[in-house]
Amino acid sequence: MDLARKVAIASTLAIGATTALTASAMAATLKVTVDSLAPTDGNFLTPVWVGFHDGSFDIYDRDVSLDGFGGTEALVEDGETGPLSARFDSEVSGGSQGTLNGPNIPPLAPGESTSFTFEVDPTSGQYFSYASMIIPSNDAFIANGNPLAHQIFDDAGSFIGADFIVTGAQVLDGGTEVNDEAEFSTAFLGQSALNTGIDENGVVTLHPGFDPNGRVLAAFPGADFTAPGYEVARFRVELVDDQASVPEPGMIMGLLTLGGVLFAKRQFRQAQA
Repeated sequence: MDLARKVAIASTLAIGATTALTASAMAATLKVTVDSLAPTDGNFLTPVWVGFHDGSFDIYDRDVSLDGFGGTEALVEDGETGPLSARFDSEVSGGSQGTLNGPNIPPLAPGESTSFTFEVDPTSGQYFSYASMIIPSNDAFIANGNPLAHQIFDDAGSFIGADFIVTGAQVLDGGTEVNDEAEFSTAFLGQSALNTGIDENGVVTLHPGFDPNGRVLAAFPGADFTAPGYEVARFRVELVDDQASVPEPGMIMGLLTLGGVLFAKRQFRQAQA
């Protein structure tokens, strides 16, 4: 094999290794923590769905029916995250997602916290979204309607993170079920089967709050999220592993370039011997 071909092979190997190591270095381990801020005898949260995406995954739009947002209706009526997760898989390439249960039982009780770690690519997981049903309720929920609301990485791939509170004034009404607070249709307050509420055929709006004389506040007197200063939950996205043990891409290129030069010199000396 002549020297020129050996040097070309060395360069190809260096470029290939650089690509692989750079891709590995881009991965980041992020910890998502959800804290319930509801008061005693206040709202519970169903298992919280979270996802990292490229900014294109839309959970809902205000004043629009949920009919066009596959999976969201099941979440706001029954706390099911499976259908939303399936849509995420079908629409998002290279994203990361998961469902966070409460520490003791699946719902997140007032005052409890839950967390989970995710491997996230800053390119395809630049933005963060969340969704959870407020229980007891017919179809009350919290979620970000703007998929660009919570940017976790900037355009250069640097970590930004997130730390925000969802207040009672941000609780939404799915518009899919009538807010009758009836035993057969109110999740966490007697409902025994999924999808049993009376269809409302409405759109997503801010939730007006529970009936002051209804069953929800009678059972959970601290659940009036329309009260001034009411806070539902806190979300935090933190960097756990910044890949400190992996050299920076520039350093990798330098090391591989040096390796390629040394390899070429060795082959050159052997060719001259």
